[in-house]
This record gives sequence, structure tokens and C-alpha cells, in this order.
Amino acid sequence: MENTIYTISVYAENNIGLLNRISAIFLKRHINLESFSTSASEIPDVFRFVIVVHSDAERVRKIVQQIEKQVDVIKAFYHTDEETIFQENALYKVKSSSLFEERHIQNIIKSSHATIVTVSPEFFVIEKTGFREETEQLRKDLAPYGLLQFVRSGRISVTKAKMGISDILNSFKNNN
Repeated sequence: MENTIYTISVYAENNIGLLNRISAIFLKRHINLESFSTSASEIPDVFRFVIVVHSDAERVRKIVQQIEKQVDVIKAFYHTDEETIFQENALYKVKSSSLFEERHIQNIIKSSHATIVTVSPEFFVIEKTGFREETEQLRKDLAPYGLLQFVRSGRISVTKAKMGISDILNSFKNNN
């Protein structure tokens, strides 16, 4: 079977220990997580975990089934990159002297469609939203100018097709 990138979405109650149990499912199968993020979902008190893995369809299907067996999990889905719209967010902390002494850095920021979110005498912070390749390229471009810190979020995504999860989540909400 061919390996590809899958985005797994898990809708769940946000209870202590769930993250550990979900990560153990991947650990047992020796599957590395490429990205992991969590946030509130469109339904109050229901959280969404977005997990990105590189695996084959059969293994991902089995993993999703195992995740759904967890008591706190309401529903889990998996999708390919073609079935989702996704982005990542990155922050870059750079020496302030670069902004004023190196005019080329302003062109780098502008051409990458990034924005400066704060400026201080010691540093400035740039924010970039995009695909992993784009945020990584900006990191490489900024490195020669005194990149002090870099952080990138996990993938966030929505599906192109209707998932029907709102009906499931609303029924969950109404039953509690």
C-alpha cells in the first residue's frame, strides 16, 4: 500500500488523559505524528484534534477506529490533502537592526505575504500563514538576518465536503 499524508480530525470532550490515550494509539503502531493541534470546535464544549500522519489508508482507517473507541471521543474522520483546505501559522523573531539596516529584508517580508506584528528596539516579530513549504522557506530566508526564534503551529484544516459532524455534535450537545 502507498503511503500518503492524512489529516485525522477527532471531535471529543476535552478530558484529562485523552491526549495521552490518542498518542498511545499511534505509538503502538510506530506512526510518527507530523503535526498535532487542538482547539474548540463549532459546538460549545466539544474540542477538535487535528492530527497529520504519513501512512497508508488501511492503517489510518484502523487508527481512526481505535480512536473512536475512546470514551471521550464523539467521532473521528480522516482525509487526504486533496479533500481538505489547510494552513499553518508561523512566527519569526528577528533582530530589529536587520529591519532598519538591511532593506532587502523588507522585500522578503513583502514577497512572502507575511506581516510584521510587533516591533521593539531589540527585535521584531513576523507572522506568516500558509503551507508548510512557504513557512519553511521564509525561515530559511530570514536566517541570515538574525533569526532569534521560530515557531510553527500544527496544521489546521477544514474539509471541502460536508462532513455531517454538526448533526452528530448537536445531538451530543442536546443529550448532555
